[in-house]
Amino acid sequence: ADKYGVPRICFINKINQTGGDFYKSLDTIHARLSKRAFPIHLPIGFEQSINGVIDLVNMKAYTYKDFTDHELVEGEIPEDMMEKVKKYRSLLVENAVAEDEAMLEKYFEVGEAGLDVNDVNQAIRTAVLTGKFYTVTGGDGRGVIVEKVLDAVNEFLPSPIDRGSTWGTHPKTGDEVERQPDEAQPFSGLAFKISTDPFVGKLAYFRVYSGKLQAGSYILNSSTGEKERVGRIVRMQADKREDVTEVSAGDIAAIVGLKGTTTGNTLCDTNNPIVLESITFPEPPVSIAIEPKTKADQEKMSIAMQRLAEEDPTFQVHVDAETGQTIIKGMGELHLEIIVDRMKREFSVEANVGQPQVAYRESVRKTGVEVQGKFVRQSGGRGQYGDVWLRISQNEQGAGFEFINSIKGGTVPGEYIKPVQQGIEEAMSNGVIAGYPVVDLKAELYDG
Repeated sequence: ADKYGVPRICFINKINQTGGDFYKSLDTIHARLSKRAFPIHLPIGFEQSINGVIDLVNMKAYTYKDFTDHELVEGEIPEDMMEKVKKYRSLLVENAVAEDEAMLEKYFEVGEAGLDVNDVNQAIRTAVLTGKFYTVTGGDGRGVIVEKVLDAVNEFLPSPIDRGSTWGTHPKTGDEVERQPDEAQPFSGLAFKISTDPFVGKLAYFRVYSGKLQAGSYILNSSTGEKERVGRIVRMQADKREDVTEVSAGDIAAIVGLKGTTTGNTLCDTNNPIVLESITFPEPPVSIAIEPKTKADQEKMSIAMQRLAEEDPTFQVHVDAETGQTIIKGMGELHLEIIVDRMKREFSVEANVGQPQVAYRESVRKTGVEVQGKFVRQSGGRGQYGDVWLRISQNEQGAGFEFINSIKGGTVPGEYIKPVQQGIEEAMSNGVIAGYPVVDLKAELYDG
């Protein structure tokens, strides 16, 4: 977010659960992240007794009977919280106006009481857009309190117009290309998520950066160079889909049925190509081994993992060439647990998971050990005979195998030097201790 100058707001989730403490979490934000984080809502109640929030901007209480309610009830601030509310509101307003020179002058002239709700909202929005001021709210993310979070997103976070132009490159010339958040501009968008819907198939979620896109038109995937037809465009509302005929700059929607599009691909007008900056994902750090419980699950598991890897770029699958195990990698244990659970729920695949086997290596620990190697084969006639002397040493860690030819005077004919090296490399594939490959070895051929 700092790299791209993206403003942020904080939501402290599950403060209505046992151990949930809004104020303690706020202190942690101040200690670990930034002192410039200020509440815009205060919870009413504590832990399981929380039943709403107080809005510090308009000084109203918003309550509910159960977090699954569909509407918040507006009311007055409880008397026992008034002192705390005034304290946090003063901190919020005082620090917000400091980011806006005109509002700061007005604040000095009329004081906090002289600023109306619009003034406070404008001051907070200006401060948040600097990227150095963070509003804080909290609640149960599964419930009706999300309504206040969405209000905060609408009030304080930047619109596409606030963010200004988007820059990309021309796929053929490499020249920089500008796209403004305007419907009159050529269409450009970025696919940021791929998912599989059991009813409509593959969905490519995308954000429109410029122009318009109509259902039935053709677009260019400039990341792959392929043209694709836009069959259906749907606007997603949680688990509900609304078919739309057109989307324009600033909209987020999904296209049904794009075949060659993956996460991070640029979609654009066929006559005005542009490649937007793609999404980069960190390398997943956690690995586990997975295998199907039954033979019938084998093929289904391959299909399931392929689909899940298409949806989630931080989920990776590969087969370890040495152990033969199928290894899945993710961003954490919980991430991989969810993947395995989804395989069971969505693809009916039962799987066993465990720790990946360790691929051991062997190496020598001494230096300058002299050994003799003989080759004798009598198959009629003169037969075959070879005799060489090697000096075996441990090589530096990570340096691999090193072969040194120190033969002088032709004691070993030149045409046999290479076969000696190949023989050593072949022998290194099976170590003498447990049969694991031998690494970091230096072999000097000095006599024969």
